[in-house]
Amino acid sequence: MSIDNENRQFTFAYQPPAAAVAPKASKRVSAAIVAAIVAGVVAGGASAATISLLGHSSTVVVNNTQSVNWVTGVAAKALPSVVTVSVGSAKSGGSGSGVVLTSYGLILTNAHVVTLDGQTNKVSIEIKTSDGVVSAATVVGIDPTNDLAVIKASGVFTPMEFGDSSKVNVGDNVVAIGAPLGLEESVTTGILSALNRTIQVASSAVPDGSLQLWNGSGAAPVSLRVLQTDAAINPGNSGGALLNSKGQLIGINVAIATASSNTAGTQSGSIGVGFSIPSNIAKRISDELIKSGKASHGLLGALVSDAVSSNSSAAFSDGAKIVKLTAGGAAEKGGLKAGDVVVKFNDQTITSASDLTAAVRLEKAKAKATIVVVRGGQELTLDVTLGDAANAK
Repeated sequence: MSIDNENRQFTFAYQPPAAAVAPKASKRVSAAIVAAIVAGVVAGGASAATISLLGHSSTVVVNNTQSVNWVTGVAAKALPSVVTVSVGSAKSGGSGSGVVLTSYGLILTNAHVVTLDGQTNKVSIEIKTSDGVVSAATVVGIDPTNDLAVIKASGVFTPMEFGDSSKVNVGDNVVAIGAPLGLEESVTTGILSALNRTIQVASSAVPDGSLQLWNGSGAAPVSLRVLQTDAAINPGNSGGALLNSKGQLIGINVAIATASSNTAGTQSGSIGVGFSIPSNIAKRISDELIKSGKASHGLLGALVSDAVSSNSSAAFSDGAKIVKLTAGGAAEKGGLKAGDVVVKFNDQTITSASDLTAAVRLEKAKAKATIVVVRGGQELTLDVTLGDAANAK
């Protein structure tokens, strides 16, 4: 599943379900070894927050406790909270990853993992923990708009510790954990390459007869506001964890960029451009899915297009231009007018229509938003109460 982006010569693509790989025997690290990891990491100058590793069981193999680093510590802490997710249907199957939310088996993953890239809602799901326990799982709720889903498995689990994705910086060290190509418990590292990146990917919504098809081939693409990282992310990492140096979750891995010259229907591996849904968004969506089985999204009530600059031959977009307002909608009530160019939404820069769409849909229904527009060459700040996307027609 991919969408070409000819201007940038690469494709934003979900990590599709990866072929299953036979599980390998795992070697659990004892509490004493984890304590040694902590001692080694702290001695090396890493954050003292890694002391919280004590008592976590893990399958991290340590051959030399004198040379461990912060990545080893993060892996030891987080691996018990990352699972491999295997999904099958009557016609196909695959695997992805998931992050444990609660001790009683609620797990967060991508919507496209549990729908097999939007093919079907009729699937069987199994999860496997880092210590080799396998159990069946069922779907609690799916949110195709932000490509997130919550599933429920039986057993006792180790919940992931969440970090605050609003406080991350470009250049922060990060670790990605998941099951790329079915290779369980894979750990990679890198940095955050960019924040508030907007990408457009194929929808994971399953056509149900009431859904209006886009180009005759499923739901329209969705715009996601994501973190960008150069930590290696590959097919099968979907739904896995992106972690900060304290072992806290800052993102749910969702997509990779691949060279557009690939053979149709195939993907290359990581090219150092991967994307994750910020943990703050993942937390809001998962909480709503757990509570009601569905998530709410804001609605601006306006048709928008890219505001193309006339000062450059490259035709860069300068914001999102309001083309038409929905009568009685949030934008009209908030004082926006046709012709306004939205340049900021809740203090985040808006450079395109996709930027604005993604930013609005990250907010819950009826949320308040501050919007900066350019009208007649002057900037105006407007306060808007968003509508409910569930009521969009």
